[in-house]
Parts: sequence; structure tokens; C-alpha cells
Amino acid sequence: MRHTVGYAPGVYDLFHIGHLNILRHAKSRCDYLVAGVVSDEMAVLAKGKPPVVPLVERLEIVRSIRFVDAAFVETVPDKLETWQQVRFDRLFKGDDWRGTPKGDKLERDFATVGVEIVYFPYTVHTSSTQLRGALDALAAPAVTRGAEA
Repeated sequence: MRHTVGYAPGVYDLFHIGHLNILRHAKSRCDYLVAGVVSDEMAVLAKGKPPVVPLVERLEIVRSIRFVDAAFVETVPDKLETWQQVRFDRLFKGDDWRGTPKGDKLERDFATVGVEIVYFPYTVHTSSTQLRGALDALAAPAVTRGAEA
């Protein structure tokens, strides 16, 4: 009997409950879960800025989550290229991708190799982008105070 391999890619920067929810839900939908931790370079391409937490630390955090069977460093923007290395059966994404041009492309691309795209509810109240914004806002007054001194 063949096991179902799932793949949950993400930057996993400033690890929070939304990340944990995706990994928990993903593990419930496969036998073996691989978390794809996006490299710093790929994160810059996708988000326009590097992660706050270095790759080696993000990888260790994700690898230590009990729902994750293996962690893989994602170094290429093409998910099909990643699939050729990992060979997963299901790809998990937040439902903020559903019905978008990038989500539609993902579905089309993976239909050619028989991979199912599974969407999970996006945790709207917590995101790394929001956390990073809050950290930046906290740091800004300190910079201003330093300039006045």
C-alpha cells in the first residue's frame, strides 16, 4: 500500500498559529508530511524582502513540529521542479490562493502530474506580514528618538 505524501510550502517566518494550523490540517490529510521551507532568496523573490528569522532557524523550528515528518529547503520558484525532487501527492496552500491567477496556475500545472491542490482556511487574524509590521512600528520610535538626542 502506497502512502500519501503531502507537501506544505511556506516561508514560516516568525512562526505563529496560522503556520501551526496549516501543518496540523495538512498532516490530517496525508500519511507523510513534508514541509517546504522557502529559502531566504526565494522569500525575497516572493515577498520583496528577506525573512526576519534565518533559514537554518526556520528549518529547525518547522522540523521540530510533531506534525512534520520531514523538512525540505525550497530553493526554486517552480513548484513542479520541487515536485520532481520531493514527489508529493498533495500540495497544501492557504485558501487565500484559491481562485487567484497564481492558484489557478498551480492547479493547472499540478493536474498534469496528478497532484491534488488542497486549500485550508487562511488564519486572517495572524500573519507574519502583520507581525513584521508590528515589529517595524515598535522599532521606528526608537530610531526617531535616537535622531533627536
